[in-house]
Amino acid sequence: MLGSIMTNLTPGLVALFGSGETSPSGRKIFDFVLSRLPAQPHIVMLETPAGFELNSSQVIGKVGDFICHRLQNYQPRLSIVPARMRGTPFSPDNPEILQPLLEADLIFMGPGSPTYAIRQLQDSLAWHYLVARHFMGASLVLASAATIAISAYALPVYEIYKVGEDLHWKQGLDFFGLYGLPIIFVPHWNNNDGGADLDTSRCFMGRSRFSQLLEMMPKDSIVMGIDERTALIIDMQERICHVMGAGGVTMVLSGKFHVNSRLVNLSDKDKVERGERLLSRTYYFKSGESFPLDEYIPVDTPFKNFAIRSEFFEQVEKVQGHIEANRQAAQNQKQIEFLQEIPVEIQELVAERQSARERKDWKSADILRQKIASLGWQLVDTPEGTKVVKE
Repeated sequence: MLGSIMTNLTPGLVALFGSGETSPSGRKIFDFVLSRLPAQPHIVMLETPAGFELNSSQVIGKVGDFICHRLQNYQPRLSIVPARMRGTPFSPDNPEILQPLLEADLIFMGPGSPTYAIRQLQDSLAWHYLVARHFMGASLVLASAATIAISAYALPVYEIYKVGEDLHWKQGLDFFGLYGLPIIFVPHWNNNDGGADLDTSRCFMGRSRFSQLLEMMPKDSIVMGIDERTALIIDMQERICHVMGAGGVTMVLSGKFHVNSRLVNLSDKDKVERGERLLSRTYYFKSGESFPLDEYIPVDTPFKNFAIRSEFFEQVEKVQGHIEANRQAAQNQKQIEFLQEIPVEIQELVAERQSARERKDWKSADILRQKIASLGWQLVDTPEGTKVVKE
């Protein structure tokens, strides 16, 4: 059973914010992801990273309000999963509260503590549902603590920056380890809250401390530094990364294995051309730029060296089958109702144009489109087929 599922994987997008998920640039990034999802998408918001906070529902609720008000044209259906803490009724291992994850088109995780999120989600039912649902089509949108937590090794920001612990890394959830990619995500890469007196870049570590952290990484680590109000969107189906927002993304092939690595000074960003990137082992990608992962780092087939339990995929596949059947039935009903409103003459012209398109008679198809337009109707070609709209 698992083998047949593995051959039909269609992983969704993964959008990782450096910050600013509820900013104007954040709206554009959500737009990019939502425009690729089914109509009226089911958005599931996982509360776990902030589960230790007394107001964790309010923390995640702010993002939910943003989506409902700023992205209402998508008519999203929101569910909040209060998987806050193991050993409580709101546990990330409680199947009753996790049910919405099985139906998600988009899963969001955001603010909180990276190390807390890792402790609660590591090998949890919530995590297995999230992974299975994503690999069967759901997109992930991650911000702040969640961006750090899914890394191969997570930066313990609070412990170092606020508590004063020695420099170290924590084992992360290692989401992209499923592809053989030991990626470490560092949001707030270009932070300047410290002004001229304190370097708070590299997620408040500063360049000096982060250089030491680089030396402590395993030899094959990959660092993705994401600027504030910026997102890195990873499409694992196409093996393409997109950069969107106000800043850029810095990729460092770091550690002792990459002895020629060097960090790009912020003032030098725009001067780093593609040829120089390939020589330096540090690459900077501006907003609006896309790049193929395979050109820089090898990507494995999903689950090549991963022991996955098939029941999680089977549960998701079963639920997904019901969802797709219901959506198709609803779409067919809407089409029937709409066709009843379209004059017979227009329906015949649309059918004739469709036949011309199937014959690849593009000239006749264009003529028929113009004729339909002259009668006050517009044709819109979509992945689901041709829609007829009254002008």
